Amino acid sequence: MLSNIIQKGGKILVPKKMFLTKGIGMDRAELRSFEFALRDAGIEKCNLVRVSSILPPKCEIIEKEEGLKEITPGMLTFCVMARCCSNEPHRLMAASIGIAVPSDNNAYGYLSEHHGYGESDKSAGDTSEDLAVSMLASTLGMDIDENKAWDDRRQEYRFSDKIVQTSSITQSGIVESSGKYCTVIATAVFLF
Repeated sequence: MLSNIIQKGGKILVPKKMFLTKGIGMDRAELRSFEFALRDAGIEKCNLVRVSSILPPKCEIIEKEEGLKEITPGMLTFCVMARCCSNEPHRLMAASIGIAVPSDNNAYGYLSEHHGYGESDKSAGDTSEDLAVSMLASTLGMDIDENKAWDDRRQEYRFSDKIVQTSSITQSGIVESSGKYCTVIATAVFLF
């Protein structure tokens, strides 16, 4: 049955497009806070299937608004998702997806999920972007000096001829003093 889902008309399904979205939700129940985060992101009507972190070759990164137009309620929707949740009052949390796109359009790139507590949007975004770039750089045979700061390595990657684009999307949130659950998500949604 899984092979029927993965294959369509005898061909292996490879996403042609991808869009990024993020959301935050709060409720006294953890599950409902997740539902509200999905609503905020615009993907609550999807049956989400979480996948690992490969950006397919030639996969076009489109705007969220364009991608949401292609979603049909109930459809199986493959995504890479970072998710963080807490009900500890005043707890800061973040969820982020990092992207690293190779300059060779026929090569695959990387997406990375990062979620954590006590991190700002910038910190979580930098971490997720660094993870994605580091994974891509290692597959491309680039030397990685993990002792250098991310900002220094980012410049090296941007000046190389192997990596053309890096970016991230991050959602942070703070749990209210009432102790309601707060869920934050960042998601890369694949379309076929």
